[in-house]
Amino acid sequence: MISFNYESEFTLKNEAVFSNWIEDVITSESYVLGEVNYIFCNDEYLHKINLEFLNHDTLTDIITFDNTVGKTIYSDIFISIERVKDNAKDFKVTFEEELKRVVIHGVLHLCGYKDKSEADAALMRSKENDKIKMFHMEQ
Repeated sequence: MISFNYESEFTLKNEAVFSNWIEDVITSESYVLGEVNYIFCNDEYLHKINLEFLNHDTLTDIITFDNTVGKTIYSDIFISIERVKDNAKDFKVTFEEELKRVVIHGVLHLCGYKDKSEADAALMRSKENDKIKMFHMEQ
């Protein structure tokens, strides 16, 4: 089950389309969907989580709490809509494109992909691009 929760003014359009896409991505990586909770929030909300749980005093666009058991995905994924908007401007892409990238970035972490080294980050970006191509509004 995928749920979308809102701790800001933002609401996701087409929740069912996003949900189907996320589940398709999980399946494409040979994982099974257990439960994934997305929490869309603002910078302040996510900064508090970053401090409290990760002891990082920085802003970030996403924090993924991985509770995966074997090949079954369980997670809470927090996304700062403010960071997504700023990143979209910085990377010269639409908000929608950047949102898809961040949403699926968290899922790819749950499927075992890392992004700390240059090589891992390149693979993560390639996977993000491939998975974004799987997103179809007519689902």
